[in-house]
Amino acid sequence: MASPRTPPSGLELEVDFDHQVSNERSAVALPQYSSKEEAYRGQHFNLVARGGALSSSDDIRGEIIGYDDSLMRARAILSSEDEKKLLRRIDWHLIPLLAIMYMVKTIDASNVSNARIMDQGTPRNIMIELRITPDQYNFVTAAYYIPYILAETPSNLLVKYLKPSVWQARIMVSWGIVLCCHAAVTNSGGLYTVRAFLDLFEAGLWPGILLQLCYWYRPDEMASRIVLVTLLGNFSAVISGVLSFAFDGVYARGLSGWKWLILTEGIFTIILGIIVYLVLPDFPNTARWMSQAEKDFIQARLPINAPRAAEKDFDWKEFWQTLKDPKLWLFLLCWAFYTIGTTGLQFYQPTVIANLGFTQAQLLNIPPAIFACVLTIAFGWVANTGHIPLPAIPLTFMIIIEACYVVLYTFPNTGGVYAATVIAGGFSIAWYTMMWPWRVQTTDGATGSAFAIAFANSYGQIGGAVGSQLFNSRFAPRYTTSFGIAMGFIGAAIIMNIVTWSATWRVDVATRRLKRARVAASKRNEAILDDVDIYAEKRR
Repeated sequence: MASPRTPPSGLELEVDFDHQVSNERSAVALPQYSSKEEAYRGQHFNLVARGGALSSSDDIRGEIIGYDDSLMRARAILSSEDEKKLLRRIDWHLIPLLAIMYMVKTIDASNVSNARIMDQGTPRNIMIELRITPDQYNFVTAAYYIPYILAETPSNLLVKYLKPSVWQARIMVSWGIVLCCHAAVTNSGGLYTVRAFLDLFEAGLWPGILLQLCYWYRPDEMASRIVLVTLLGNFSAVISGVLSFAFDGVYARGLSGWKWLILTEGIFTIILGIIVYLVLPDFPNTARWMSQAEKDFIQARLPINAPRAAEKDFDWKEFWQTLKDPKLWLFLLCWAFYTIGTTGLQFYQPTVIANLGFTQAQLLNIPPAIFACVLTIAFGWVANTGHIPLPAIPLTFMIIIEACYVVLYTFPNTGGVYAATVIAGGFSIAWYTMMWPWRVQTTDGATGSAFAIAFANSYGQIGGAVGSQLFNSRFAPRYTTSFGIAMGFIGAAIIMNIVTWSATWRVDVATRRLKRARVAASKRNEAILDDVDIYAEKRR
């Protein structure tokens, strides 16, 4: 039977408990107390006045998961207003750079899709220049995903050991170099090779971003941060469409437009990788722009199951415990079925649109991306309120995608098909943003979190390698067979979403309830000492 983790012994909080508020702030005259009060709709939480001293009452030690005096005291050393200011400062140091990293990643991953429809009907089109058939081109996607699946989990397990700034910079510089190598490709074998190496070197960037956020933010705060990071990623399709349109027809220094497109992206990626090495913060305890009290507070406010820099770089016990956790496999199946059902549409959307008879297909890829951005913002706000169950949002998205596939499968009207493509494309992109806050609220520890996040993101991409083969040229131009098969996999993903929701609903309810209670307590300048018990299910 699993048990709650013990408080991290290596945290080494340096809190001046005699001087309850740091000298950088005005002292707040608050009583010393720790009481059990009704915080939200009949739910009882242990509250303490912020900025005041915490009396170590024995009556609450058995009630709080992972109770530890130093952690509990550090959770109350900053006022609510100081906490808001500190979180805004952390956001400005982390989120913009992480968002740009993710945006570049999504642009670089999808450029081969836009390259396929550049310079159509001319010798400089990628398929004509490299003498590739449509079915051979399908294997470009498979070549991209297979190394990704194999390398992602080991990569994420190295993030803590080598530090995020070092490892993420290595990822970006190495894949930027591979992008530049596309300019030397002259045949299908060369294209398969560079795409395989691209994914091998790119593996780990996105799960590394998610893991790093877990070191800084509580699970109930992750939805809004993931939305902010992925928003630029969703917008990348707009940028990618504009870039491919701009390079369409370009021929200079012996290079076709598609090569200039990928070469330009590669150079920018290398430059960004160097910036990441110099600027990206690693962990709260090493941030030079925070005071010691602020470092202690940020680490202490995390739940007991959150990863911390003071933990071991690799813990076999956490690894095996996570591997045996049924939730790991439930999320994996949900991801795999979903990616099979949607990856083909995402990668072949430009081709599908072109085959429907539209001109300027690159620009017609922009509306789904804009729609995805709108969905991400709207539902990110909904998720952040704590009133809507997180699993309900991706479930709703999949039901809508399924309805769009029915339209794509049934109706021949070109305008209706394009509208369904826009809606399905937008919801399919936004789905990932809504899934990750749900996943990370059930992870445990530095090793467990790194493994669980990467495992879902990597082996869930098996669907990417399979799904890309659904849009075979023999199903063109309307791809009714492709969409029919995709409908079946989306249906399976819906079922797995419901099953996974049933396995995690208590954690989701507790997380949302605690978030609402924290908001209410913050208005009274109080801190809640309680954590969500992610192992409650196993003890029932």
